[in-house]
Amino acid sequence: MSAGQGLVVGVDVGGTFTDIFVLDEAAGTASVVKVPSTRGEEARGFMNGIARVADGADAIATIVHGTTVGTNALLERKVARTGIITTAGFRDVLEMRRRDRPQTWGLRGNYEPVVPRDLRLEVNERVLADGTLHTPVDLDQVESAARELLAQGCEAVCLFFVNAYANPANEAQAAARVRAVWPNGNVTAATEVLPEIREFERCSTAALNAALQPVVGSYLTRLESDLNANGFDGELLVVQSNGGVMSRQTACDVPVRTALSGPAAGVIACAAIARAAGFPDVVSGDMGGTSFDVSLVAGGEASLSAQTAIDFGMVVRAPMIQIETIGAGGGSIASVDAGGLLQVGPESAGSVPGPACYGRGNTRPTVTDANVLLGRIAAERPLGGGLLATMDVELARAAIEEHVAGPLGLDAYAAAEAILTVANAKMAGAIRVVSIERGHDPRKFAYMPFGGGGALHVCAMMNEVDAVRGIVPRYPGVTSALGCVMADMRHDGVQTLNVALDALDATDLLARIDGLALACQERLDSAGVAFEGIRESIELDMLYVGQSHTVRVEVGRGELDRAGIAAAFDRAYLAAFGRSLTGIPVRILNLRYARIGQRPKFDLTLLAPTGQTMPAALGTQPVFHAGQWRDAVRYARLDLPVGAEVAGPAILEQPDTTIWIEPGFSGSVDFLGNLLIARQAS
Repeated sequence: MSAGQGLVVGVDVGGTFTDIFVLDEAAGTASVVKVPSTRGEEARGFMNGIARVADGADAIATIVHGTTVGTNALLERKVARTGIITTAGFRDVLEMRRRDRPQTWGLRGNYEPVVPRDLRLEVNERVLADGTLHTPVDLDQVESAARELLAQGCEAVCLFFVNAYANPANEAQAAARVRAVWPNGNVTAATEVLPEIREFERCSTAALNAALQPVVGSYLTRLESDLNANGFDGELLVVQSNGGVMSRQTACDVPVRTALSGPAAGVIACAAIARAAGFPDVVSGDMGGTSFDVSLVAGGEASLSAQTAIDFGMVVRAPMIQIETIGAGGGSIASVDAGGLLQVGPESAGSVPGPACYGRGNTRPTVTDANVLLGRIAAERPLGGGLLATMDVELARAAIEEHVAGPLGLDAYAAAEAILTVANAKMAGAIRVVSIERGHDPRKFAYMPFGGGGALHVCAMMNEVDAVRGIVPRYPGVTSALGCVMADMRHDGVQTLNVALDALDATDLLARIDGLALACQERLDSAGVAFEGIRESIELDMLYVGQSHTVRVEVGRGELDRAGIAAAFDRAYLAAFGRSLTGIPVRILNLRYARIGQRPKFDLTLLAPTGQTMPAALGTQPVFHAGQWRDAVRYARLDLPVGAEVAGPAILEQPDTTIWIEPGFSGSVDFLGNLLIARQAS
């Protein structure tokens, strides 16, 4: 990021808005832009935003992109027509799953696998669980199956052979034969994506990867072409679900790793900002137009999960930041159900037509409409006037009266407060899932809201979970885009060992680690990115014999012997469950390896305010809160100097969000420009 390298741009394409963060480190400046997302034509919205941040794409050195293209494609089942070629007798692994159900207590439930049964073809081959080759693969059958899938209109194909994790020879030969006849590069071999035990998780991850290759690949290829046509000659990197970044080509090869790309970038930014501000333990809450994404950062590090389910039955097993997502965004629609209960979300008005107050045809009330009617967002100054000239408060009132106030027998203002109360309760529930249900006390964590709508609810969330501190970052509306700029490049590998600890061959383990390190380093090198340093992470999935679930155990290279690994397992098990067991043999199931290329970091003090004096208030604004009207003082948030203090009720406005400080709370600006929210002394 030297002066000669030009601008570094982070872009997060969400369901409602495309957020852009621009860092000009040579000039010591940062700027933000929000533009509406163009659903189905995400590249167009991306380019509209880029046009607003630079005179030409040739001024940009690096673009780091967080995307929900893959996630939305899976949720909406708008993926490529895909086939599976698998071992005879294992055609229905994808459909059988783990014999779970969409509704735990229901007697009915439908599940349509992403690959229908007529496109799942069997061939003769078999590898035993210990890796012994029992039946060599019939390559003529494989080629015939591939041609049949092509005749049925498949754009992508997945090869999934049972026990290939123990010996990939048959699967590798089959993949080579299919690639020789397949007309494009959309061929996924399961062991190339996930060489790990448990056939359903491996099959699901590989099948979803294949189904996404044409969707994500065409999007990224089109995007790069548009950028190049506008003079861009720099690096295009893509954020992964694990919080790292990868090259465009790697994202095209393994698009399943982008499943939670955008939200993951936001968590990375929150972790970095919180560490720098002196708060290593935070719960982040990303409230956008469509969803509310919650994650927990403990000890300055985001929590990683081994797998997630994008929707029922669509399991992705790959390292990713633990994120709990609910349908509670600014565009979430409020309604009264048949039982007379007020519901908020998960349906969203999105950006088009958007909330009723946008005046674009939607007549149903949203969370944003409630905030506008109550005065927390000034109708004449939405998002600092950046996206709409004005919003229509009467349209918001009419929508709330018709769909909520009338059915519940309330006036419009009480109904609007009820909408926010329900939305806040749903968001607080998500916070409890990532904290209390995982053994953490949310009262010991600061709460960091971001996204376009998060700062409007910061005090309400602090009350809901009894957090003692709120941290509103300098640019909350584009924090995910900021995280794109900050993320390191990361590649992960996994191998199944399935060996008793007492029988572990430490020399073989080290050789496997070195092999994964080499493969991951090749991926890093292929991106052509300069790194300040390289670090690695080694983890083992371990368990006591008789258990079915594993504990992830981090080990250093100096601990790679039986005694060192046993001690590390005891520590990890004790931390997870409060005790360790004795007299029970231990097994190592999987080896996990991550190699991280550390990208140059910019100084977060660049985001700090430069002014030295407290600005004059912009005026007051009537706000309806707790059943009565109050006059809230208004400030331009970005003009507040370091050390400034503002007592509630107050509204702080900036181009990417609005901050509502409730009565009884106050905010102070720290040395990084963050707004620290606390309860006022009584």
